[in-house]
Amino acid sequence: MPRTLETAAHPERLRRVAIEPLTRVEGHGKVTLLLDDRDQVRQARLHIVEFRGFERFIQGRPFAELPVVVQRLCGICPVSHHLAAAKACDRLVGAVRLSPAAERVRRLMHFGQVLQSHALHFFHLASPDLLFGFDDDPAHRNVVGVIHDHPDLARRGVLLRRYGQEVIRVCSGKRIHGCAAIPGGVNKALDNTDRELLGADIGPVIQWAEEAVALMRRIFLTGGERARHFAAVPANTLSLVRPDGALELYDGGLRARDPKGTTIFDHAPDQDYATLLHEQVKPWSYMKFPFIAALGPDAGWYRVGPLARINNCDYIDTPRAEQARRDFAALGDGRPVQASLAIHWARLIELLHCAEAIERLLGDPDLIGDDLVREGQSGSIGSGSTGLGASGSGSATGRTGIGVIEAPRGTLFHHYEVDADGLVTRANLIVSTTSNNQAMNESIRRVAQNELTGHALTEPLLNQIEVAIRAYDPCLSCATHAIGQMPLAVTLARAGGEVLDELRRDPDGAFHREPTGPQSVAANGGS
Repeated sequence: MPRTLETAAHPERLRRVAIEPLTRVEGHGKVTLLLDDRDQVRQARLHIVEFRGFERFIQGRPFAELPVVVQRLCGICPVSHHLAAAKACDRLVGAVRLSPAAERVRRLMHFGQVLQSHALHFFHLASPDLLFGFDDDPAHRNVVGVIHDHPDLARRGVLLRRYGQEVIRVCSGKRIHGCAAIPGGVNKALDNTDRELLGADIGPVIQWAEEAVALMRRIFLTGGERARHFAAVPANTLSLVRPDGALELYDGGLRARDPKGTTIFDHAPDQDYATLLHEQVKPWSYMKFPFIAALGPDAGWYRVGPLARINNCDYIDTPRAEQARRDFAALGDGRPVQASLAIHWARLIELLHCAEAIERLLGDPDLIGDDLVREGQSGSIGSGSTGLGASGSGSATGRTGIGVIEAPRGTLFHHYEVDADGLVTRANLIVSTTSNNQAMNESIRRVAQNELTGHALTEPLLNQIEVAIRAYDPCLSCATHAIGQMPLAVTLARAGGEVLDELRRDPDGAFHREPTGPQSVAANGGS
């Protein structure tokens, strides 16, 4: 075969480079690059190397436990899972509309969640690359370097996140894995003391958020054409929007647009998501690949999260964030912004919006109401579902509850079916990072093609792959689940590391014993 036709279809002919582990992201993953002997990148893939089986082990549990159980998926965005599950449970008890007090408390908690998560990502995880440059010494290119060189900025990042966590604590009793939402409402009322506590610091929080937007705007615009084109990929976008087209983080209809900004579907009911989105499985990742069903898997992959939401919405209903959105939209000159580094800018616009929205909610008298729980006719919502999940396989035999919310990283779907006793029979979760799976892979391929091909690989060059991934703020542990049987390897070794025996189960379920010799676990670990 001519060398020019050598591809990753024959990986034995290529050199493998692994970036493992990925740093400054939540969860565990790696990137593999396959190169030929001229340093031409033939393949670049993001692999998720952990597995969490929440969809399976919640089966058989009473549905009322779901809001508490599923938030253990993550310690960074537990409120998102808590509220998505609660919204699904609202459907199961027939509570289509919550009381004003319950809705306000849930929204307040959600705004605190998005604020603290965005602050954590920008100030602690992303800012070292943006402030110091992609090729800075890794010993300096980290949060400690930010604290040393930009102490005021680092301090504001800590205080912003602390404030968001305090909002969560006031609403749910704990900063992490609290419990506020229950089927049909919330279990805790807020009072004037809570409002005064949160209101005392909201002024500086809004100011710091506004200054963070200005900083990221300056960083991006100073980056010029490189910032506009780095890891940029044209993508479909998906998000919730309010009925009037405004940015919406808690509830709303589904809107999807193509890379040119043409609407694919608009204000689609979130309960119909399974007819709009399908999922594809690929053998080299535990993470699925969702796509818009009408476009198919090749053309239908999409982006979710801050960039998708800011591109998709018609306006933002808080004044400072709306002005920031207009400045941002000018980048696209009437079309959606596709720059991966612009995700950071969009993320901070949302952070500012959350701070403004919290201030507004604190002045809403319904926030301290005592009508906390509503119930309807159990079983009246979701009956007759045609099946669970994007595959469309199977049929519902019990009631169905679907909850959709905009998590910090993007649109989050929780879908449950329960039997007559209220026990979960099936579950499907499409997590934000899962929806971004193909977009992240496309971004790292763009970096590999433009920045790495033909060069001897160095740490600064490989860091550019991580910079592209970090722009999406992936939560890898949330996003992983598998269909069918997972491959499994069990190794027996002496205390000194000598391998005595190794048994493997392939994805098709077949078992075989690996030949053993004078090798160690460490030497065998990369297979």
